This record gives sequence, structure tokens and C-alpha cells, in this order.
Amino acid sequence: MSLGPTVAEEHSLMLYRQMVARSLLDTLKEVSDDERDCIAVLERISRLADDSEPTVRAELMEQVPHIAMFCQENRPSIPYAFSKYLLPIVVRYLADQNNQVRKTSQAALLVLLEQELIERYDVETKVCPVLIDLTAPDSNDDVKTEAVAIMCKMASMVGKDITERLVLPRFCEMCCDCRMFHVRKVCAANFGDICSVVGQQATEEMLLPRFFQLCSDNVWGVRKACAECFMAVSCATSQEVRRTKLSTLFINLISDPSRWVRQAAFQSLGPFISTFANPSSSGQYFKEEDGKNPAGCGSAQENSEQVRTTEDVTREDELNRTEDLSSHVDKDHFATKLENALEDQNTVSNNSQRESDFQTESSFHCTLSSESCGEMADENGRSSHCCTAGLREAGPNSRETALSEQELYNSFHFWRTPLPEIDIDFELQQTSEIILNREFQELAMPVSPNIPMATRKELEEMIENLEPHIDDPDVKAQVEVLSAALRASSLDPQEETMASVSKGTESQTELTISDQQNFKPILGDIVPLIGDTVENMDSTLHYIHNDSDLSTNSSFSPEEERKSKVQDVVPQALLDQYLSMTDPSRAQTVDTEIAKHCAYSLPGVALTLGRQNWHCLKDTYETLASDMQWKVRRTLAFSIHELAVILGDQLTAGDLVPVFNGFLKDLDEVRIGVLKHLHDFLKLLHLDKRREYLYQLQEFLVTDNSRNWRFRAELAEQLILLLDLYSARDIYDYLRPIAFSLCADKVSSVRWISYKLVSEMVKKLYMASTSTFVVDLMNELVEKFCRCRKWSGRQTFVFICQTISEDDCLPMDQFAVHLLPHLLHLASDRVPNVRVLLAKTLKQTLLEKEYFLNSANSHQEAVEQTIMVLQMDDDSDVKYFASIHPASTKIADDAMSTASSTY
Repeated sequence: MSLGPTVAEEHSLMLYRQMVARSLLDTLKEVSDDERDCIAVLERISRLADDSEPTVRAELMEQVPHIAMFCQENRPSIPYAFSKYLLPIVVRYLADQNNQVRKTSQAALLVLLEQELIERYDVETKVCPVLIDLTAPDSNDDVKTEAVAIMCKMASMVGKDITERLVLPRFCEMCCDCRMFHVRKVCAANFGDICSVVGQQATEEMLLPRFFQLCSDNVWGVRKACAECFMAVSCATSQEVRRTKLSTLFINLISDPSRWVRQAAFQSLGPFISTFANPSSSGQYFKEEDGKNPAGCGSAQENSEQVRTTEDVTREDELNRTEDLSSHVDKDHFATKLENALEDQNTVSNNSQRESDFQTESSFHCTLSSESCGEMADENGRSSHCCTAGLREAGPNSRETALSEQELYNSFHFWRTPLPEIDIDFELQQTSEIILNREFQELAMPVSPNIPMATRKELEEMIENLEPHIDDPDVKAQVEVLSAALRASSLDPQEETMASVSKGTESQTELTISDQQNFKPILGDIVPLIGDTVENMDSTLHYIHNDSDLSTNSSFSPEEERKSKVQDVVPQALLDQYLSMTDPSRAQTVDTEIAKHCAYSLPGVALTLGRQNWHCLKDTYETLASDMQWKVRRTLAFSIHELAVILGDQLTAGDLVPVFNGFLKDLDEVRIGVLKHLHDFLKLLHLDKRREYLYQLQEFLVTDNSRNWRFRAELAEQLILLLDLYSARDIYDYLRPIAFSLCADKVSSVRWISYKLVSEMVKKLYMASTSTFVVDLMNELVEKFCRCRKWSGRQTFVFICQTISEDDCLPMDQFAVHLLPHLLHLASDRVPNVRVLLAKTLKQTLLEKEYFLNSANSHQEAVEQTIMVLQMDDDSDVKYFASIHPASTKIADDAMSTASSTY
């Protein structure tokens, strides 16, 4: 009776088959000369692919990319080997029952596509059909999820054509998979990649509706994935879609009930804002779509922006802005929509209330006619003066025209989910407009003209009771307020309205709670539409976004209103949310590191807004610069030089220099960010301002931790760059002491960079018009290092001389006069390490110079005599380096090894 193999024997056989799979590539290389043998090995691979042991199949799949590469290199001898024998195995394993085998095959497929080892025909006929079958409704859940992920990842590798024809339809279906949220989550996570491949048209026509569904998915993980890829999706859309649709959608994600969704949305807020880059404000042109798609949209500035002059795009931008406005304005239905909106506010649910908190106006400015807009575009295409000019033309008697313009730019059009179109009678529409006009007039009146006599009498009595205590400043203020209210109550409606305009902010209306809930425009936005005194008010149509602003608006002075955070580059709602990231409450309700994310994306936001809108970000930047978390300040320190380029000289000197000075005195973790880009920042300052920092450079030598040698090494690197920014006298007076201190550092890496610094300093001073500085510097080198009592100092002198000679920082005749005699004197130094380095320098550096090769002079003779002395030295290493051929070793390597031994 025969017995089957034991467990040990089965295990041994499994290991043997694994070893066979692992050695397939070596076997193919051995028989690569014989085509028949190669085919035989490939056929054995097909048989091995049917192995019942998952570990064997996984091992085989790990070898497939390497075998495919070999087959590609030897294609003449084994044509079509990969397509016939290997690719079917990879595709079949995508549906394997074992998870490890599936993961290995997925990785192998991506590698093969990335290396372009799969023919385009095979992708269309063998790979894509299998993936589409794996994503069928009746497919296994895990397999379906993995197949969707593979389809998304391979899209950028197979190109737009295949993706749009074969992958995109199934991808859209998977976005609506009602049974498995895992599938929808994978689709959301890779949505940006698909958009970047298929381009703008397919994105807006086919993908955006699916994206809107995913952003409102019931599962927070799906919404979070949408927030994370929002920037990539925005890169693939037009400016109009970005402004009108995606902005509103993003506001919903920021106000999502889930903290994790809000966290991801706030992290993507800055990058999303950067996609609104405007040529007239930032000097950058956002490339909508070209003949070919960029490799990826992860970085808007790298892949999708091109520098263009402002003149080329100003008119184009104005036309786009006009089209954006006209596409949203519907005067015929506006009154009905607003009436419905006012009614909806009383019955809105909690979720809608939360969304309405973030429904904000994007600060579109009035352009009453194309002619007036064209006249103002040369001065400032987006200036608020354009609005003012239009209002002045309207005059005090054209209230109806002004009101229609107010309707035209109401935030209701831009930051609310569009209401369904309803056919109504014209009479009903007229009635609605009359009601609207009446309510706007009531809003403009600070006090009702029909105040009861009892109320006025009470005011008079209160004033009389307070007059005996008029000396008290608080009482005096109350009397003034009551007196103003009493005077206002005695005016007729027309006089009262004109008085409220002329007094401006001194007597602005105090709205009731109900008025605050029903009306968002502030009084300063409405009153100027009635009178000629609009010159005293801010011409920008500003809409507030929360009720608390209404109660405090009356305290704004005209100067503060002009500095309000209003702009028209990005939707104002997005900017308001970005500015709120510094609110301490955000750290508790959203993310403890939300301020760091704000700081990280601030240069991109500043570039998008342009330097003319820096006032919108100034307060936020100062808040971040004084944040309690050093990681936030560190992030700003690493990017302050980039922000200086964006803002220009004037704003940098006024707003960034104080912050920069604060960072210089901060923790080492923050100071290193400033230090790494010290040259980049200082070169942007004026010479007088730049010289002020000469006194502070010495402070970089002091660190919180003396072991932080990389800090000092970075200082030496920056000082080399700073030599071009200062005069010879400044270099000698301020940078020379720091360089000498770094040359004596305890760490060899710092010293090695410092030798380069000193040599460049010698070169800079020699090229200066005053030659005394370089002579004084070389004399101090001799005094401080060559005659140093410590052998390490004398070795430093040899290193510096070697560097000066190698880099040709000084003419050899000058070198021979000022440094060579002192260098040769070290041949009698009592420390072998000094003599070893001297032998290397003389033999491998100086004797290679033309000055010592072709011209017979006393200096050449002195060098040769010194080498002969070193060749007879008692130390074997000195003898060796004094005798060898110059080309047999590398001076830098030997010098570094010698320096390292003195750590």
C-alpha cells in the first residue's frame, strides 16, 4: 500500500518550487543564445503559474517584471515572448483568490506599464477588458475595489485616448456604486488623477456631476477623499467652473459635519485657492488645457502655470469676468428668487443653516457698462473705483437703476444652491419687486419716522435725568447717543435718509435681530446707492458673512473699511475661510495643526492674490509669525524669502523685515529656516537695510545646542553667498571674524566648508579696488593659524593655502609672496599630521600650477627643496606623500580623511 508524501516532504517540495521560480531569470540568461531553449523555459513558467501553493505563485509574480525586462532586451531572439507567455499570467493573477498573489500581480502590472513593457494593443485587448470584467456588479467585493484602484493608477500611463474610451465609462459607474462605499472611496481618492488625464472637456461634462455626488456622499471617508483631491480636480476645469461651481462645493466640505472632512478640506484650501492664479495680479497664467495633458496636476505652478505678461491677458481676463457675471444674472426671475430665499430662511434645517453660514460673496465689483469698464482697465482692471464711477453716473435720482445693480451683484446668485426655475405671472413679479424696493428703503432708514410720542418723551426724560452727571465721560457719551436718536426721530423720511448718508459711519443704522437675519448687505453698501455722498464710503460692494459682523460694523472707520479684506481674485468666501484658519477655535474643532497648514500654503495664496491684495493676508501672516507652535513659525521661516519675491521691495521692508528679525531671535528650529535662505532674503533688501544685518550675523554662531554643527555648516555656506552682497570693507570688518571662528570649529565638516569660505573671501578682497584688505587678511591668516600653538591651527593654515591654490583665488605670484614662505616653514613642524598635509599640498597642488612648472624662479626652487626635505622625513607617511606622483591620489579625499581624524 503506497502512502502519499508527508507534510515535511510537501514543504520541501514547495521550497524547491519557490527556488525554481526565483532562479528563472538566471536560467533564461544562461540559455538566451538558443531560442528553442528560451521558449522551453517560458513554457515551464506557464506550468509553474498553475501551482497550487500561493507562495510559489507570488514568488513567480515577483520575478515577472525582471523576466519581462530581459525579454525586451533580447527581443530579436525571443519575439513576443512577454505578450504570449507572461502577460496572461499577470492578468489572470489579478483575480486570484489569494490576497498576496493579487497584490503582487497588481504591483507587477504597474511596473510593466511604467516601464512601457506592454504594447498598446495588449493594453486595449488584454488588460483593460479584464479590469472592466473585474469591476462588474457581480464581481467579488475585494477584487472590484482593487481593480478600480488599478484602473485609476494606470490611467496616467496609458494616456488620454485609452482612458477616455475604455476606463472612463466604467469609472463613472463605479462612482455611483450604491452597494460598496469602498469602491466610491477609491474613486474619490483617484478622481484628480483621472481628471488630469482626460482633460477639461471630459472632466466638466462627465466627471464633475459624479464628483458632486461623491462630495455629498453619506460616508464621511468618501467626502474626505474628495477634499484631499480637490486641487487636482480644479486644475482640470475652466476658471468659470472653478469660480461658480467648485467654490460653492468646497465651502460645503469646509462646513461638513465630520471633523475629518473639515480637516482635509482646510488642508486643501490653500492649494485650491492657488488654482485661481490670475495674470493681472500674480504675473502667472493658469494654463487651462493644451494640446497635451501635463504629467500630473499635483503642483499647479509646476504643471499648469506659465509666465505671461499682464498686458497679454488683461483684456482676456476682463472678458471672462464679464461672461461669468452674465452667465449668472437673470433679472427677470431675481425678485421671485429673493422673495423665496427670504421665506426659506425661516424654515431651513440645521444642515442648511450651517451651509448658509458660509455662503459668501465673491467680491465681484460693479461694471455698469462695457465702456466704463474699458476706461478703467488701464489703471486698475479690478479697482473699486470702477464701481464708484458707475454709481456717480447713476445720480441721486436713479434709485431704480442703482437698485437693479445691487440686485445684479447680490450674493444670492453666487453662493447659494440654484433654485428651480418657476414660471410666474408678470404681475406677481412686479409685486415682488415693489416689496423688495420697499424693504430696501426701510433698511436704509435708521429709525422709523412714525415713532410714537411716548417714545420721544421717554428719550427727553432720560436726557434730563443724565444731564446733572454730564461730567462723567460715560454719561456724556450716553447723552450724545440719546440726543442723536431724538433728533433723528423728528426728521421726515426723505430728510432722515439724506442725513444718514451725509453722516456716514457716525450715524449708521442699528439693525434689529430680525433684519440681520433677513438681510445680509450692510448699510454702507446700500445707502451710497441713494445719494451723491458715495465718495465718503467704500466703493467696494462688500457682503458680510455672519450676523456678528452687523453689530460691529458701525465701529469701522473709513480708513479701516478701505483696508478691509476684500478682493476679486478668488471668491471671497474661500479667502474668509482661509483667514479663519488662525482662529484658536479652529484648532479645537478642526485640527490642532491647522495653523501650520495655513502657514504652509500662504506663499501660494499670496502669489494668487498678488501684492496689491497683500493687505488681505497681512494680519494673518503676523498672527502666524507669533504663533505659540514653533512648527508654524518654522514653516514661515523657510518660505519668507519666497514671499519677499512675491511682495517686492517696499512691502518686504515694511511687513516682512520685522517678522524676519523676530525669527532671527527664535529657537534654532526656526532660525535654521531663515539661515538656509539668508542670502535669498537679504539680496532683496536695499543696501542700507542689508547692512543692518551685518551686526547680527555673529549671533548665528550661538545655538541652543552646541552639538548642532549642521547649523554652523549652513552658516558657512550662506556666508560664501553673502560675499557678493557686501563691500570689501564690510567683508573684512564683519564676515572675516565669523569665518576665522568657523575655521577653528570642533567639527571637521564645518571647518572644511570654512576653508572654502576663507578662500572665496581672499578672492573677493583681491578683486576689490582696495588691495590693502587682502594683504591684511593674509597677514592675519599667518598670525592666527600658521603661528598657532595648537597643531590643528597650523594644519588649518595648510588647508586654507591648499584651497586658495586649487580654486585659483589668488594669482600665484601673490600667493608666492604672501603665503608660500610661511607654508614652507611648516616643513619642520614637530607634528607629523601637519607635515603630511604639507607634502600633499606641495606635491599634488602647487607643483601642478603653471607658475611652478614653466618659470624658473626662487619660489620654485624653494618648493622643490622643501619636497626633498620631506622625502627624507622620519615619518613614513610624510615620505610617501612627498614621493608619489601627483595624479595617483586625490587631494580632496586625502585632505578630508586627515581632517576627519582631528574631530
